Amino acid sequence: MSWREVSVSDEREEFVRLALVRGSNVSELCRRFGVSRSNGYKWLRRYAAEGLAGLRDRSRRPQTSPGRTEAEVEGAVVAIRDGSNGAWGGRKIGKVLGNGGMAAPPAPSTITGILRRHGRLERGAGEHHGPYRRFERSAPNELWQMDFKGEFAIGSGRCHALTVLDDHARYSLGLQACANQQDLTVRGRLTAIFERYGLPQQMLMDNGSPWGDAGDQPWTAFGVWLVRLGIGVSHGRPWHPQTQGKEERFHRTLKAEVLAGKSFADLAQCQRAFDTWRHIYNHERPHEALGMGVPADRYRPSPRAFPTTLPPIEYGPGDVVRRVDVNGFISFKARRWRIGKPFRGLIVALRPTLNDGVYAVRFCAHNLGLADLNINELNLTKPVRTDAVASSRTATNQPQNQPERRQ
Repeated sequence: MSWREVSVSDEREEFVRLALVRGSNVSELCRRFGVSRSNGYKWLRRYAAEGLAGLRDRSRRPQTSPGRTEAEVEGAVVAIRDGSNGAWGGRKIGKVLGNGGMAAPPAPSTITGILRRHGRLERGAGEHHGPYRRFERSAPNELWQMDFKGEFAIGSGRCHALTVLDDHARYSLGLQACANQQDLTVRGRLTAIFERYGLPQQMLMDNGSPWGDAGDQPWTAFGVWLVRLGIGVSHGRPWHPQTQGKEERFHRTLKAEVLAGKSFADLAQCQRAFDTWRHIYNHERPHEALGMGVPADRYRPSPRAFPTTLPPIEYGPGDVVRRVDVNGFISFKARRWRIGKPFRGLIVALRPTLNDGVYAVRFCAHNLGLADLNINELNLTKPVRTDAVASSRTATNQPQNQPERRQ
């Protein structure tokens, strides 16, 4: 099999970086990237011998050259600034110059002076330089954040940018130009992401469509699908965007470095721009929250592979199992209990608690709520953000109402 035609060298670099992480399964990565094992090992050998240059076509020139004059240094600084759509400052540009092979890149203050002399420096009105405190998960794939960036106009209609980000590494797992925000659209794009990077332990989303429901139903068909895959589901508190601060910050960076001042004819052109920038974001763009490292330095694929078929639903021997009917109800103890239409045709379990007449309602490994026979009441709970990030906040002693730093 061959590499995909879009961003071939980027595909090779991502494959190699992921394959070199300790404990990686190279054969499994070859399968996820759609290449033969012999082809995958060939690029690993070339990378070991020549570095990134070995991943490019033999006829390509090196991107950097030693011994530049001062004028060439200024030209490189300006080019990097322009390449970031005017968004990168002195520290990021200096780091990129160093990563590119420059033995003694200019200090950030010197780069700032170069940008100012060339008319490239403007301070954003909303910039904030005060101290912030952050939370993050301790390892890759413990938590992914997912959201839609606000839609924007393109020549053939509108683009809805679906973004998926690893909470620990800030690695952009998916940046997809979608025509809508419908369930099937998102499942299709997310399935491709799962097939490449594996399954996370938990996903954090807001309360919008298709994963959220503003009505009285705490679950959607999309959320039920994630639970069937063994993924924990959590939602941010309404009107608290700081819950998904990393996604919010990612969207701001996307707007500044890709969308600002640009226009796109259609979704395909938009996706090409997304693909190019996503590689830069993951592998080249220094991230201040990562000590000026890049997300690829901290990310590794999940060992939990995406299943070809949904796993069977199994419960314990002490559970009372009921199937949800077409109207979203189950029958238990001569009563009808409303579970919700997203669970139609699936089985749930009622598990006795320590309180007489009170049962925990379970779906797969997820607790849906409590059924109390004493008062004939079923209370379903919505998966909330405290399950997703409270432990990380506690670890950093960050107040619940304080947003994380926006880099």
